[in-house]
Formats: sequence, structure tokens, C-alpha cells
Amino acid sequence: MTPEGGVQHEVKRRTEWIVKRIMFALIFVPIAIFVFGEIVHLLWNWLMPSLFHLSAITFWQALGLMVLSWLLFGGLRGAGRFGPRHRGPWGRRMWARWEEMTPEDRDKFRDWARGRCGPVPSSAPPKA
Repeated sequence: MTPEGGVQHEVKRRTEWIVKRIMFALIFVPIAIFVFGEIVHLLWNWLMPSLFHLSAITFWQALGLMVLSWLLFGGLRGAGRFGPRHRGPWGRRMWARWEEMTPEDRDKFRDWARGRCGPVPSSAPPKA
């Protein structure tokens, strides 16, 4: 196989992957928006009028409420976002540097960070 044939195959494979992702997004995103909007709509109309004497809302108001909450509370973040796979390049580099540090270097870094950012709350008693 010539190198050009390999490059062409790779470009074709990559293009197919991108097209599949776009098709998936075009189908999945509207369905997900509808489902989440309907869940907010049903939960609001079930709970809020009886608990807090608020009026019922429409589906479109529920979508607006959902978008507003995403904007105010940080989007679609979940607990899994902070795992090792989801740190991003900067976080992975920092984690790798942290792992290479000796315990003394880590303590020195913690002291520097406390002096710069203030104490970090923890359940452990402070060092003497």
C-alpha cells in the first residue's frame, strides 16, 4: 500500500466518523432536549403548585427554566466530569506533576497554596 493510499483511507475513515457524530447529534440532541424539558415540565406542574402555591407552567417555560438553570448552575456537569479522563490536558499535566512529587514537595506546595489562596477546609486536624 502506498503512503498516499493510507492517508486517503485515514481521511475517509475520519470523515465517516465526523458524519456519524453529526447525524447522531442531529437525532439525539432534539430528543434529549424534549425529554429533559418534559421532565422539568411534569415535575414542576406536579410539585410546585401543591408545595409552594405556584402556578403551572407550559412546556416552553419549562425549557426556558432548564436553560436558565444550566446557565446559573454551570451547565451539564456531572460527577463524572472530574474524573481522570475528564481533566483536560492542563489537569492531566498537573496530576502527573503531583504524582511525581515527593511527600515533602507536596507539603511545600500545599503551604504555598494556603498562603496564596487561604486554608483549604478539611476534616483532618491541622498539622502542628
